Amino acid sequence: MGESITEAEVKKIEDKALAIRKTIIEMLAVSGSGHTAGPLDMADIFSALYFHVLKHDPKNPEWEERDRLFLSNGHICPVRYSAMAHAGYFPVAECMTLRKFGSRLQGHPERAMLPGLESTSGPLGSGLSQAAGYAYAGRIDKKNFRIYCATSDGEHEEGNTWEAIMFAGKYRLNNLVCIMDRNNIQIDGNTEDVMPLEPIADKYRAFNWHVIEIDGHNIREFVEACDEARAIKEKPTLILAHTIAGKGVAQIEGDYHWHGGGPGKGVPSKEQEKTFLEELNKSYVK
Repeated sequence: MGESITEAEVKKIEDKALAIRKTIIEMLAVSGSGHTAGPLDMADIFSALYFHVLKHDPKNPEWEERDRLFLSNGHICPVRYSAMAHAGYFPVAECMTLRKFGSRLQGHPERAMLPGLESTSGPLGSGLSQAAGYAYAGRIDKKNFRIYCATSDGEHEEGNTWEAIMFAGKYRLNNLVCIMDRNNIQIDGNTEDVMPLEPIADKYRAFNWHVIEIDGHNIREFVEACDEARAIKEKPTLILAHTIAGKGVAQIEGDYHWHGGGPGKGVPSKEQEKTFLEELNKSYVK
């Protein structure tokens, strides 16, 4: 098999990921509320999705043949908004309206407000069910697009998620890829302290899923995992992406207190914005 992504393409996606992270910090500092850790740690994956993996058209967001991307853990929407803006769906400057009255960029995505979103998300545990239903409908309609669903590890404490996992496994939805952000934190602490999830990969396999474990900050590994998923014809695929919460800002990496919250809690202040941006410039690693 030939190389699916060149070093030059990897470097371009890494540069985009850095730009996406900077915009995330800026928009959160302006907003004063939101979520920081998850958006930062998923920047590499969302950069790879929007700049390499997805079949999509920012100028025609309702294109019938586009791949569908569902965001189940809607609170990390700053990374999606930032990636979409840098991909050309809307001006990057609009990201600074995050969570403001009348903005298209609310604290959880609202499908009807922003072209390019596939679902309204917020209640955790629902996204994979939505994506699985869409994948099943796509098969009935004999469509060739693929369905991707980004999920958090913490929301796997929700029973609805496991109903979706059973459904997708039963119907062998090979057009469905679940991407789990395995950053090991949630709002109340570390996932393995709040409600242990391990052995999470084995649990998915037991429900008839193909599982690929990757470093969620390695662009090449993620792209190759998406390529492998396309080659799996008999079952859905989980890409279990091991990430570092708050990736790129060393002083907050791995700290669940930066999951996010209300004003002034878990988001950078205007004073911290400059420090965090400087930290990204000097310490950002792929």
